[in-house]
Amino acid sequence: MYTQKTLKNPVECRSIGLHSGRKVTMTIRPADVDEGITFYRKDLPDNNAIKADPTNVHDTTLATTLGTNGTRVSTVEHLLSALFGMGIDNAMIDIDSFEIPIMDGSALPFVRMVRETGIRDQKKPKKFMVITKPVSVNGGDGKAMFVPSDKLKITYNIEFKHPVIGRQTYHTVFSGEAYEKDICRARTFGFLHEVEFLQAKGLALGGSLKNAIVLDEEKIINKEGLRCPDEFVKHKILDAIGDLSLLGMPIIGHFIADKSGHRLNNLLLRKILEEKDCYEIVHYLKGRKAIVDDTIERQPSDSLNKISAISQNQPT
Repeated sequence: MYTQKTLKNPVECRSIGLHSGRKVTMTIRPADVDEGITFYRKDLPDNNAIKADPTNVHDTTLATTLGTNGTRVSTVEHLLSALFGMGIDNAMIDIDSFEIPIMDGSALPFVRMVRETGIRDQKKPKKFMVITKPVSVNGGDGKAMFVPSDKLKITYNIEFKHPVIGRQTYHTVFSGEAYEKDICRARTFGFLHEVEFLQAKGLALGGSLKNAIVLDEEKIINKEGLRCPDEFVKHKILDAIGDLSLLGMPIIGHFIADKSGHRLNNLLLRKILEEKDCYEIVHYLKGRKAIVDDTIERQPSDSLNKISAISQNQPT
C-alpha cells in the first residue's frame, strides 16, 4: 500500500465543460513512476504539457486553473481529488479543451472510471510529506493550516448566509474507503443569482441542475435534493483534497480550514514549500520509515520515530 500506483489501462470520458458548455473528451493514461500527474492539451500543437504542481496554479477564481508557457487547463480539482482518493500517483491526462469535463459536479464519475480500468502497483515507494510544525495562511475571513498529526486528518468549516447551509463542520480521517463512501459523491454548488450573473458574462455556460446543486434565496431547486445532509461541506473537502494533491505526494498532518477555498489552499501549499523546516519528506521501505535525501536513504530521525506507522488510513 506504500508503493506508487497508476492505472492499468487508458480510460476515456466525454462530457461538457462547466464554463464553455462545449463537449470535452478526456483520456486518462498510465504513467511511469515518479512522473506525477501531467495534463496534455491535445487541441494545441505546441507547449501543451502542464504539470500538476502548486507553483503552476495560474488562477483560483471559481476553480483551480493550472498554467505553464501560456497554456492552461481549468477546473482540475475534482479529477485530482478522485485520483488522490484512489491512490493514483502517476497519470497522463489528455484533453481537447481548456477545461476538465464537469461530469455530474462531483468526483464520483472519475472514481468509477479508475475502478473500471483498474489500478496497477508500480513497485516503487511513495513519498510522504510529514508536517512537523504548524503552518497557516489567512485571507479575508478565511483561514487554512496544517498541524502535525500521525495521519492525514481534515477538519473543515463553512458558513453561508443561507437557510439551507448556515455553518457546517465536518471532520474525517482520510482513507481511500472513507473517500469513496463519504466524500467523492458530494457535488459542487452555487446560488441561482450567481449562476445567472456568470452566464450573462459568458461563464458557467455548461452549468445546470445535472452537474450542480443550485439554491435560490430560500431552498435547493434540484428536485432530487441533496445526496447527504452535509453535502456542501463535504464538497469543500473534495475540492481541498484535489488542491492539496498538487504537492505530488500524500501529506501526513491535520488540515484545518475555516471558510477556505482554492486560493487559500494554494497559498498554504506554497508557504509549506517555502518553510522547509515545517516538514520532512519520507518514504516507506519494508514497513520502515526512511527519510528521502536526494538519492541517499538513511534511517528515520527521532521525530519520525514518534509518528505511528501509517496503515489503512492512507490512500491505497
